[in-house]
Amino acid sequence: MKTRIYFFLLGGLIVLASCQNERTAVQKPEITENSVDIERVEPPNWWVGFKNQQLQLLVKHSNIGKAKASISYPGVSLDKQHQAKSPNYLFLDISIDDATTAGQFNIVFTTEDGSELKHTYELKSREKAAEEYVGFNSSDVVYLITPDRYANGNPENDIFENLNEKTINRKDDYARHGGDIEGVTNSLDYIADMGFTAIWSSPLLTNDMYKQSYHGYAMTNFYEADPRFGTLQEYRKLADEGRKRGIKIIMDQVANHCGLEHWWMKDLPFEDWVNHQKNYEDNIKDWNWQKTKFSNHRRTSNQDIYASKVDREGMTDGWFVDAMPDLNQRNPFMAKYITQNSIWWIETLGLGGIRQDTYPYPDKDFMSDWAGAIMTEYPNFNIVGEEWSYNPLLIAYWQDGKKNVDGYDSNLRSSMDFAMQQTVVNALKEEETWGTGLVKMYEGLANDFAYPRPLDIMVFPDNHDMSRIFTQLKGDISKTKMALAYYLMMPRTPQIYYGTEILMEDFKKPGDHGLIRTDFPGGWQGDSINAFTGEGLSKDQKDMQSFLKTLLNYRKSSKAMQEGATIHFAPKDGIYALFRMDGDEIVAIILNKTKVNSLSTKTFEEIGLNGKKVKNVITEVQSDWQDIININPNGVTLLTTKMN
Repeated sequence: MKTRIYFFLLGGLIVLASCQNERTAVQKPEITENSVDIERVEPPNWWVGFKNQQLQLLVKHSNIGKAKASISYPGVSLDKQHQAKSPNYLFLDISIDDATTAGQFNIVFTTEDGSELKHTYELKSREKAAEEYVGFNSSDVVYLITPDRYANGNPENDIFENLNEKTINRKDDYARHGGDIEGVTNSLDYIADMGFTAIWSSPLLTNDMYKQSYHGYAMTNFYEADPRFGTLQEYRKLADEGRKRGIKIIMDQVANHCGLEHWWMKDLPFEDWVNHQKNYEDNIKDWNWQKTKFSNHRRTSNQDIYASKVDREGMTDGWFVDAMPDLNQRNPFMAKYITQNSIWWIETLGLGGIRQDTYPYPDKDFMSDWAGAIMTEYPNFNIVGEEWSYNPLLIAYWQDGKKNVDGYDSNLRSSMDFAMQQTVVNALKEEETWGTGLVKMYEGLANDFAYPRPLDIMVFPDNHDMSRIFTQLKGDISKTKMALAYYLMMPRTPQIYYGTEILMEDFKKPGDHGLIRTDFPGGWQGDSINAFTGEGLSKDQKDMQSFLKTLLNYRKSSKAMQEGATIHFAPKDGIYALFRMDGDEIVAIILNKTKVNSLSTKTFEEIGLNGKKVKNVITEVQSDWQDIININPNGVTLLTTKMN
């Protein structure tokens, strides 16, 4: 009996000791001083509370590859470490369980000689629930900005001697001009007053290239704001101040390529980190465009059921330009890196969307996984992909929910409507015949049957890569108003490029990128013209600015324009009418390419406007919808049943 009691007590002591040890094991380590022995760890921090509990860290340090890593933090486990071909990389697979709380811990790297290197890593608490990350949608109008050309809020950050491009020259269309994040932040009141509800800025991350770094698309560090644009804190301030004004921030990201001066191009971790890597490494000492294996740009090979293997690979694997190495998303470490980078920026800035550059160029299976990973974490978020195609079937292929023959599902809510952009311009420029002119717009919109959700497709009059809409329409102000009004009335998510509101143009060199991205007047101290205040603008510029401001602000509160049902009527005698309807609100747009100033409404009886009071959206003049109504000759008329 005594023996049994002894073993019982002994067993109890063992269990008690074990529990005490477990409680000791789950205590958070006290970090009294941050350790930064390691050259680079990316992502630089992470968060607790994601659905996907896996995290992969890229570790870059001299001869780190053979080091043994260890982590001691409750809820965090180091599952596996991977060596790369380069001895200067290590990839760590980490699991973060549901019970993990925010805090800091040291990752300890024990080298072959027994010495230790430490890096303090932080897991943060998420600032808001995943469902609260609401992306842009058809209720928004997106203002596209090229930040280097918009406003210089801080001239002190124009030049950094440690970066490769060290000059500012506003007379050179392809040099840096000095616009920055602070300039955009300072302009938020103007942007909000105009009626825009989202900002898409071209990339703001570091582009340490020797020339033409201003546009931002040749990134050399995916986790750093370019200091010539500002700091990470200033980027976050832009997002915070935008939210206060009801403005979402859409980040322009690039999964397809990086800049040639990216830090990893000097020490690539694997043999297949970028496409055609051997060709680059064999010619690195005298690299130029002649040595580059370019993409064939045959974007239809993504959908073409007859496409050859050589065409598919030529499209996906070729470099966009010689200064932009093509990233290989089929490498699982690269794939994880890109996806985590996107999520890191969403959390860090509280983004309201992503615009993904050159969407058809990366590996399309990866792009589906990438978009799927983001939308799984943020179910109310939105991503728009750039598919520069004039074929609605190709645009529709990329929209989530499209029943594609090959079974492909992109997980992408929005694609860009280059088809309707071009169709509207051509229709307004063409002579009116049975098969040309406004009928092209009518037939173009009829292609919406191809889209799972037309409202999510992003339409635009122009952007940073094409001639200004005013130039495309040969300087015709009336047709420019017609185009803008129609884009804003379509069942779409509209985007407007900065300067459209003041008739910015590129007549001297149509299509020239540097000229298209002209400085916004008033964004620099000493500018003789100031579009923010109206000082120095011509009568036509002020009129266009007022027209667009009035229309945008009406649309901001118009459920009919944002998400209403759409009915349009075949153009007749140079006049085309389209209606958007939601409950009691009906909005009509009438495009008139003739000199007549009145219109019979008999054709539109099914809309149910007879005898109702309507108001001109632009002039606010009220009238009754009768058998004959007045319309603007050679212009656009916008009428609404909404009186306030």
